[in-house]
Amino acid sequence: MEDAVIYIHGMGGCAEEAIHYRPLFPDCRVIGFAYQAQTPWEAKEEFPVFFDSVAHRASSITIIANSIGAFFAMEALSDRRIEKAFFLSPIVDMEKLICDRMLRANVTEEALRLNGELTTEFGDVLSWKYLCYVREHPICWPVPTHILYGGKDHFTSLETMTGFADRIGATLTVLENGEHRFHTEEQMLFLDRWIASIL
Repeated sequence: MEDAVIYIHGMGGCAEEAIHYRPLFPDCRVIGFAYQAQTPWEAKEEFPVFFDSVAHRASSITIIANSIGAFFAMEALSDRRIEKAFFLSPIVDMEKLICDRMLRANVTEEALRLNGELTTEFGDVLSWKYLCYVREHPICWPVPTHILYGGKDHFTSLETMTGFADRIGATLTVLENGEHRFHTEEQMLFLDRWIASIL
């Protein structure tokens, strides 16, 4: 059996992005996960099924997860045997992210509770069920984890990311001019060197 790497994309991404990571893991099977889940409870149904289908043919599994893909992985795969995780701009405090969006849109908790869902003028869809779920299911992530964070990330503050990394014992690397989505040639080169330095 060979080692496997599962790549979990972020919002708007795709499984084909896994191709980028194949040269970094030449002795592993690198697989992109084309998931459909839009919520953590859907991820809890979908992610373990895919993971187990890979795990039974692999001697070990590493995951690379991006943004909300990392959040879903932490919600759905915390009890699976994962050798290590590389998180790129992970969403680590979904409650804070939702509450920040509510504040920005001037939406109160009571209004959200009464309406169930609200679409803001910024295009965000706020969900009372989603907010309650993340409050009732705090992240518990025991996997050895390495986090890459962009200093210009507009979803998560450095303070929040540092606090999370400290809490789970993860390493945290900051690219000062990096954004939430790593995509420029300079950012991708930094990302590649970061992974290579850990392997």
